[in-house]
Amino acid sequence: MNILSALKKYLNDDRTVYNNLIRKEAVIGARLFGETPANVSRSFFCLDEHTWVWHENIKKSDGLKTNIIRYEVQPDRIVKVIKGNRYLLSDGEKRNFYNAVTSYRTKVFSELYYN
Repeated sequence: MNILSALKKYLNDDRTVYNNLIRKEAVIGARLFGETPANVSRSFFCLDEHTWVWHENIKKSDGLKTNIIRYEVQPDRIVKVIKGNRYLLSDGEKRNFYNAVTSYRTKVFSELYYN
């Protein structure tokens, strides 16, 4: 069970509180990947027990570019979904994902829930 699933049950499914916590977690998650340039906004968060999301907006002179990557954690693999296309993670991507998730959980617990 992930952090938000447990809290959601505790909060009696209060969607406003749940959504606010997701937003706060997303900000913490974005910081895991280093400093964000002024023209970029990022978020990285755990949506539910099996889904992680990387969201990035890049302001360019010709408009806004949005990147959304969803990671579906399944019992035997991790699937990366980009614009509806599904890819299995390479071994290197699996290691990076594992490290990001581990850091995320540590930071979110220490900065948001145990603060």
